[in-house]
Amino acid sequence: MQEADKFKTKGVDEIWCLSVNDAMVMAAWGKDNKAFGKVRMMGDGSALYAKALGLDMDLTERGMGVRSQRYSMLVEDGVVKILNLEKPGQFEVSSAEKMLEQL
Repeated sequence: MQEADKFKTKGVDEIWCLSVNDAMVMAAWGKDNKAFGKVRMMGDGSALYAKALGLDMDLTERGMGVRSQRYSMLVEDGVVKILNLEKPGQFEVSSAEKMLEQL
């Protein structure tokens, strides 16, 4: 949320936060993080979008069900231009700051 204005100055039209959660959880998370007007909070409740992208991971044995891998993505006119996919348990390449460096 803190970097949203920087994305706008670089020509990014929308910022989406997508998670394998329902819409109510995403709305509450957005409210807590003051995302309204900056980041569109999107729920992928059944992980269908993550599966369609091939970015799902099955953590059922850990009691977490099907989840999405952590990534950041730049999409222009429906075409993925940048995909920063994290290694499991890491947070090094998918940050807002990293994406800003790449724009």
